[in-house]
Amino acid sequence: MSVLSQPTSTDLGERLRDAHAVTAEFMADIISQTCRRFPSVGQSGKTARVEHLIQSGAWTDAAIALLDLELPQWQIRRLVYDEGEWHCALSRERELPDWLDQSIEAHHADLALAILSAFVEAQRISTPENRTSVPTVRRGISSLYEPMLVDNIG
Repeated sequence: MSVLSQPTSTDLGERLRDAHAVTAEFMADIISQTCRRFPSVGQSGKTARVEHLIQSGAWTDAAIALLDLELPQWQIRRLVYDEGEWHCALSRERELPDWLDQSIEAHHADLALAILSAFVEAQRISTPENRTSVPTVRRGISSLYEPMLVDNIG
């Protein structure tokens, strides 16, 4: 499979918005594309719990357990059902007032998909960029570049 044909997190976000229900295959796609700790050797109990919840079709519990395994610093701040949609807000600082907190909010008609949408966005934000502390220099030299020697500037 080429790099260009692999789904990206934006594709996953669109798939989450367009989905009507969670399936085991869809959960497997979400896990394979976003999760770095699954399966976790150090937390085999949490991994086994997520797998068991997926096998039993407990999608909401599986989404919450996946959030706990992958992003333990994020917590559900608010779950609200309003006008036919579930609204889920995730936060790192749940005890702060709403106006001070930088939370991630997602909504969907299905509760599990609302939580998974917020989870995918939090995972995207929390993923460290592949940057070093020292800036990199481009290796390719332009064909227009020519070194110039100047002996007398004054």
